[in-house]
Amino acid sequence: MRPWVCTLFALAALTPLTVAAATPPGAQGLKYPVAHRDDTVDTYFGTKVPAPYQWMENLTSPALHEWVDAENKLTDSYLANIPVRGWIDHRLTQLWNYAKETTPDQLRNGMLFFRRNSGLQNQSVVYVQQSSAAQARVLLDPNKLSPDGSIALAGTAPSPDGKYLAYAMSIGGSDWETIHVLEVATGKQLSDVVQWVKFSGISWTHDGKGFYYSRYPEPPTGEKQISHAVVDQKLYYHTLGTPQSQDKLIYARPDLPQAAMGGVVSEDGRYLYIYLENNSISNNELYYADLGNPAKPNPTAEIKPLYTKNDAQYAPIGNAGGTIYLQTTLDAPRGRIVAAKFSDPDSAHWRTVVPQASGVLSGASMAGGDILADFQNVAVSQLELFATDGKLLHTLPLPSLGAVNGISARSDSRVVYYDFTSFLYPTTIYRYNVDDGKTAVSFRPKVDFDRSPYETRQVFYASKDGTKVPMFIVAKKGIKLDGTHPTVMYAYGGFDITVTPRFSPMLPVWLEMGGIYAVPSLRGGGEYGEAWHHAGMLGKKQNVFDDFAWAAKYLYQKDYTSPKHLAIQGYSNGGLLTGASITERPQLFGAAYIGHGVLDMLRYQKFSGGAFWVPEYGSADKSKEAFQWLMKYSPLHNIHPGTCYPPTLITTSWDDDRVVPSHEFKFAAKIQRAQGCANPVLLLTTGSTSHIYMPTDKEIQQEADVWAFEAWNLGVRKAP
Repeated sequence: MRPWVCTLFALAALTPLTVAAATPPGAQGLKYPVAHRDDTVDTYFGTKVPAPYQWMENLTSPALHEWVDAENKLTDSYLANIPVRGWIDHRLTQLWNYAKETTPDQLRNGMLFFRRNSGLQNQSVVYVQQSSAAQARVLLDPNKLSPDGSIALAGTAPSPDGKYLAYAMSIGGSDWETIHVLEVATGKQLSDVVQWVKFSGISWTHDGKGFYYSRYPEPPTGEKQISHAVVDQKLYYHTLGTPQSQDKLIYARPDLPQAAMGGVVSEDGRYLYIYLENNSISNNELYYADLGNPAKPNPTAEIKPLYTKNDAQYAPIGNAGGTIYLQTTLDAPRGRIVAAKFSDPDSAHWRTVVPQASGVLSGASMAGGDILADFQNVAVSQLELFATDGKLLHTLPLPSLGAVNGISARSDSRVVYYDFTSFLYPTTIYRYNVDDGKTAVSFRPKVDFDRSPYETRQVFYASKDGTKVPMFIVAKKGIKLDGTHPTVMYAYGGFDITVTPRFSPMLPVWLEMGGIYAVPSLRGGGEYGEAWHHAGMLGKKQNVFDDFAWAAKYLYQKDYTSPKHLAIQGYSNGGLLTGASITERPQLFGAAYIGHGVLDMLRYQKFSGGAFWVPEYGSADKSKEAFQWLMKYSPLHNIHPGTCYPPTLITTSWDDDRVVPSHEFKFAAKIQRAQGCANPVLLLTTGSTSHIYMPTDKEIQQEADVWAFEAWNLGVRKAP
């Protein structure tokens, strides 16, 4: 899986803007800002497609900024007049204010690095411990570097001996990152600055003298942070104390300009693994270099191929001597673990260590010389420890139906850290001893919420074509099924991503308001492996929208709720889901949230990293067949004047350089003009945030906005 991306174009001048005061009840008083329309027409394989708002792809247009400001003014006025919003904001802030920690990174000398947030800090702080028994100390506090959270701390990577910490910073959480290095013992900043890093990890050589990273060519000036289409990523090695101009080029593929690549050094420091992803969401090619003596490695050692057919996933999890252990989907769409030889990597000669199981193998790690495998059985985690000969040694205990999202294990350590979370269970860190099989709590959060009155169920319903689809339902125990309960349904449905149970402080707020929360596991995700993913991509994408609609129908049939009491939510590819859902079946839902969604399916590939998504969606530029299926569901192109669309809130950010904000701008302008009833359709645009980053204060505010908007439009008129 690779990250998300998109961006800009065009020109035009707007007519003057007007905005009226907003009143939530019925929203009859709404008067939307007027958005200019022009005569732009695009032609796809002989079909002319009007694009009157294409000028909104020019994100520097003063007229566009004026229109967005007017939209924000309208939205802010509407939200401020929702009586229950104040209580939601207050209760959400209370529930958010608890300490949170991440699973620690373990080093070979026993040092631990992790992040901790005391509760309401805008960003989590990096801590270091000399050992598990030592006192943790603050190493890097991004809140001091950027008190308002406008500069985001992204990835971090300690050197293998714990002497240095490389860390990436980005403006507003942009995918463009700059890597810095500090000395762990003193906190002193080194002179190293590595720029134009995007979609990259940081991996040190074992001598601690430098690290591998991936970068793109420096973009042109102007709108480079948002709109520039990225091509020609290359893998480099940076030596500490030298300028970036002297970084060594390790690997490049000028024949594959759209490919993404990354380098990872093996735990023992002997090998560099190079991943190459090209024209695939789930498959990759794999190369390696023998770096020699880990104490004196050769960073520019010869690159050799291992698996180059781009026909499956190939992910090294460890090595011993000349044997490499791989997690792969070759001949196993749900995943398996095999042992191969560097000297003879042919898959025909593999030894299967952990065969494909009924669940999906979502991850694996070497743990004290054994193998810890994380299986997901219909989005529910199960951890199992295997010997390298394949013998099952232990099944680790998990508290309830839920998910493991982070594992920290090493081949040279008999201690494993892992986290666990569920809808009603805040993320807790556990410490597992491989020798005696005992598990203890390493960190348990204290949240002001009693989960005992509530429960999570997993049900299965029939979709439009009869396919059985799983769905989680979180509600109060013994709830009376009378069709009146305000319900929120969230889903994603794409990119082989499994939506697993996960705690959010907003969920207790909603449950305390008498709400129900539902999460269907749509096709397009990874809940059943590659077959499930393929059933919801390219020309089969309509299955995803049908699965979502039939989930709603199940909730109605079982009297959990009714159309006027059901709100839908989706973000990113999930924003595409909710956008397509309200344009295809506007009468099926009582309210909708579209967060940073991909809404213009004919032009998404033209901006930023949008071309990476072509294997998932197809491209209207490359194929008449793809144009035809995209045109049928593209939310922007399926808005019809006079249709009564449900109350809808649309959010984006000026700094989102994955799904660029022009998607939301064009969609909002068109659907507001087309709206055939008094239901509100509002646009909310932020700044100094991005697709995957938002400082805590802004995140709480936006969560309160979204849920208050939907609660009000579902008929919730007062706090508990």
